[in-house]
Amino acid sequence: MTTDGLRLHPFRGLRYATDRVSSLTAVTSPPYDVVVRPDGVRHLETADPYNIVRLILPQAPDPATRHLQAAETLRRWRAQGVLATDDRPALYVYEQSKGGLLQRGLIGALELDGPVLPHEDVIPEVVEDRAALMREAAANFEPLLLSYVGQGTGNGATGVIERTVLTTPLLATTTEDGFSHRLWAVTDPGELATVNGDLALRHALIADGHHRWATYQRLRQEHPGNGAASPWASGLVLLVDSARHPLQVRAIHRVLPHLPLDVALAGLGGAFRARPVDGPLDAALAELEETPGSAFLLASGPERFCLLDRPDPDLLDRTIRRDRPEAWRELDATVLHSVLLDEVWRVRDHPSEISYLHRAGDAVEQAAKHGGTAVLLRPVLEQTVRQLALKGVTMPRKSTSFGPKPATGLVLRVLDEEA
Repeated sequence: MTTDGLRLHPFRGLRYATDRVSSLTAVTSPPYDVVVRPDGVRHLETADPYNIVRLILPQAPDPATRHLQAAETLRRWRAQGVLATDDRPALYVYEQSKGGLLQRGLIGALELDGPVLPHEDVIPEVVEDRAALMREAAANFEPLLLSYVGQGTGNGATGVIERTVLTTPLLATTTEDGFSHRLWAVTDPGELATVNGDLALRHALIADGHHRWATYQRLRQEHPGNGAASPWASGLVLLVDSARHPLQVRAIHRVLPHLPLDVALAGLGGAFRARPVDGPLDAALAELEETPGSAFLLASGPERFCLLDRPDPDLLDRTIRRDRPEAWRELDATVLHSVLLDEVWRVRDHPSEISYLHRAGDAVEQAAKHGGTAVLLRPVLEQTVRQLALKGVTMPRKSTSFGPKPATGLVLRVLDEEA
């Protein structure tokens, strides 16, 4: 990471031709790591034969075949005119709204050596899978969500956004989750210069997309030619000024498919106090929120919940590393991974042993389906996340879920257009 500011470049967006698909709603998807597999994949695949899930989560028996299949699907859709490249490079103003919630930001190709702060560790196997997919397809299918602290006024990049949304959008749609989405292209040289001047003073926090950011970095190292001019030297992102549009922060929950709840409780050995709590899920989560100190809600299904709290202080002291700030040592995710998963239950942090789900209901459903245990967590304050990131301290992987997340499929970036 350099000390220079952010550098966001226009690109020729690849977008769906609306006359070739049933609707924009039917071809979009949540980010790849939010889709619950395989049920969510099947639902999206049947929504429209051109749904973007066929590119971000292709279905085939082995990884190499999956990645090749996605690349071939992308080439076919472009040749058929299902996906078409915009005539001019642009930054894209992107708006999401639902009820009283409004979020606006800029989608562009961000140079990868700028001041971008990660706050979570990543899973190597996931990075390798995403890298193989992007390498084969030569495309960025979905933007990362990054936040920066701007002026919080109608000046600079935010001013460009707020002037742009007064014009006619390129597209508008409403997705299944009730969010409305609108997209505009910014091509005016003066407006682009205003954005550049503002962002040159900023740093960004990765709100969502640590694995894709690590993937961008890996692919950049594999394609060192042409320096910053190389399309591999930048990656597709959505930048949101959190001073203007504060992001929401939610927890990411764990499912341990091979650890039944009774076995999990029997294995505690006094490490935590365990007590049953009444459902339904919302009521059990409310009790978790009100519990002081480190605490977790375990579930084997929608009818059975157990609250863990009051961890053994000696166990915490022995198992949690001391070379980190106290704020990091007290994170629920730190305690979960260092104490419960690593020391007490001895569960490997591997995709075959732990699933990460963004919705508590999905986690409970998956636990019931596999006869395992859902571990439900509480969200972390954005201020805590940013303070740790500024100190160069990363949180345990999948500690936070910032949102709202950009819908996948509204605008893509193909690297061969920029070569």
